[in-house]
Amino acid sequence: MNGVAVLIIGIAILVVAYLTYGRWLSKQWGIDPSRETPSHTEEDGVDYVPAKAPVLMGHHFSSIAGAGPINGPIQAAVFGWVPVLLWVLIGGIFFGAVHDFGALFASIRNKGQSIGEVIATTMGSKAKKLFIIFSYLTLILVVAAFGSIVANTFMATYTESGAVDKVASAANATTAMISILFIIIAIAFGFLVYRRNAGLGVSTVIGVVAIIACMVIGMNWHPIYLSNTAWMIIVGIYILAASVAPVWILLQPRDYLSSFLLYFMMIVAVVGIIGCGFTGGAHMDIPAFTGFKDTLAPTGTSLGYMFPALFVTIACGAISGFHSLVGSGTTAKQLNNEKDAQPIAYGGMLIECALAIISLCAVGYIWANYASGETVTPTVVFATGISKMLGSIPGLAGTEEIAYTLLVLTVSVFCLTSLDTATRLARYMFQEFWLEPGETYKDVTGYKKVLTNPFVATLITVVLGIGLGLTGYANIWPLFGASNQLLAALGLLAVATWLGKAGKNNKMFLFPMAFMLVVTITSLCFTLKSNIAGIAAGGAGVTWCYVRAIIAALLVVLAVVLAVDGIKTMAKQKKEA
Repeated sequence: MNGVAVLIIGIAILVVAYLTYGRWLSKQWGIDPSRETPSHTEEDGVDYVPAKAPVLMGHHFSSIAGAGPINGPIQAAVFGWVPVLLWVLIGGIFFGAVHDFGALFASIRNKGQSIGEVIATTMGSKAKKLFIIFSYLTLILVVAAFGSIVANTFMATYTESGAVDKVASAANATTAMISILFIIIAIAFGFLVYRRNAGLGVSTVIGVVAIIACMVIGMNWHPIYLSNTAWMIIVGIYILAASVAPVWILLQPRDYLSSFLLYFMMIVAVVGIIGCGFTGGAHMDIPAFTGFKDTLAPTGTSLGYMFPALFVTIACGAISGFHSLVGSGTTAKQLNNEKDAQPIAYGGMLIECALAIISLCAVGYIWANYASGETVTPTVVFATGISKMLGSIPGLAGTEEIAYTLLVLTVSVFCLTSLDTATRLARYMFQEFWLEPGETYKDVTGYKKVLTNPFVATLITVVLGIGLGLTGYANIWPLFGASNQLLAALGLLAVATWLGKAGKNNKMFLFPMAFMLVVTITSLCFTLKSNIAGIAAGGAGVTWCYVRAIIAALLVVLAVVLAVDGIKTMAKQKKEA
């Protein structure tokens, strides 16, 4: 199959979906541009701050993207390009984009509060607390994993004598230096736009030029060489400060500017695929369909059966529960006008789908290397495939190495972006757990006032997340895929019950919600079965088998309890209607 055809057809379908289904959803739910959003009614200069649509789009897209739409499609390619493409398109249009748009809409109609608070208004306090506990623990795992990924990307390599190997550490030191410079640029950008009222257009041009400058500086001057542990501590201090700072200082400007890196990466990829196609080389050597079970296992570990593995492995490229936390956590508190909800939430998800299709084309181009197990790390597969396609275009033969470096660097930058957003979201969740509907941390007294203090809530989150990252998060990370997709199912459930209460059409949520519940419960049952087998076999890892089995069982119970509550709520709503 030709990668150009897959790319063009896929993007065309996504554009048509945005213009038709996306607009239909806006009309069904009653998007009202004249209605004030929480960023204005609740404005506090810290979390609730109106953002211009391009700036908020940058934050939202940077936060939900990261490496997810790259990793998932590449790993799931073992089932063939047809299943991957179909799930990205069908899942993205009718599952993920509806989920993201609905979560943002429900939140802005509930004072910008999280999905947990939305659940409280329809299903009660017990359901809210269950959802928040689950979401918070998932976010702690995200903080642990992304913190570890960032530290690994920055850390120095040491020789056998314990000295820093500056040659082997150069790439990591470069990434660290560019990331530090990028934060400084973002703070300056935020100060100019929000405190000196500089024009967004002019500031953007200056910001992009500054990004290019910091990349050039970082590639040529990178004097910081630290260990993994040192970087983990530094990252913890950074996210502690970044997550309590007003959003206009760092979060909005950094994510807006970093989105240009992602847009640039996608443009480079599209040029590579189409340019290579014109020379007759943008081929996809992946079979259309390989079978219902992963027998290839390039990484050495089989994904198992296509159902449920395909739908759990491809998360951000089709549907991801993390998106509902971003949409109802930070994005809803910054949305300037309801008319911006469709392009930011529904459109942002479809752009992720486009990135997932690009990732499929990349792995297809170097399929022989991937299938043989020679090149299996998703980021490396993506950067290798795209850079090789670029290098095959006449006149661009010498750009392959530079393109590879920039692509890997761009993906690394987004891990840091998602990390700090996840920390802020976890802080919101921790605070909301102790509060009643409509309360803020300023309204409570006693121990609740201490626990809901933004700094205290963030400090607890950072200590737990970074502490887990320094110890054993990798042992429970295999559960993240299923837990993230369970979060998506519960997000769909929450919005469906809220729309039902508001008297609006919620039928578009029912099948996606039921399907994702079946997918995640099936996946968790497979996990439970494999870990019970590990317990029976004994050995060194038996303790973690117990931990994973217990967590999987608890997640199944959580899913069933909340699903039953949700079904009862919707049945009651239908009867009352």
